[in-house]
Amino acid sequence: MKLVITSEGKNLDAQVNPRFGRCDWFITADSESMDFDCSANPAVSSSQGAGIQAAQFVVDSKAEALITGHVGPNAFQVVDAAGIKIYDGSGLTVKQAIEELKKGKLAAITKAGPAHAGMKRK
Repeated sequence: MKLVITSEGKNLDAQVNPRFGRCDWFITADSESMDFDCSANPAVSSSQGAGIQAAQFVVDSKAEALITGHVGPNAFQVVDAAGIKIYDGSGLTVKQAIEELKKGKLAAITKAGPAHAGMKRK
């Protein structure tokens, strides 16, 4: 399964970043082979619309699922409309999140969180 995971680093040992639109990195991974690519989030420094831009990145990647933490209403609508399932990987490494998803143990995110939750940088 093709996944996009919000990440705090450039590899599978990095923590899942719970901020969707303002995450630093996106890791696109194959859940079976564990092959992955890392891309800088093009929307991280946007003055507005970061969530929608990040959501468009996920849609354009043709991912089947997104692993993150918080997704605001506008981004949620874009990702959900594309039929991409969203899962909460907060507190896990990217690799752990993929493994937990494969075991069916990640909680699905079925509704949007508050807008602008990712505005406060760490």
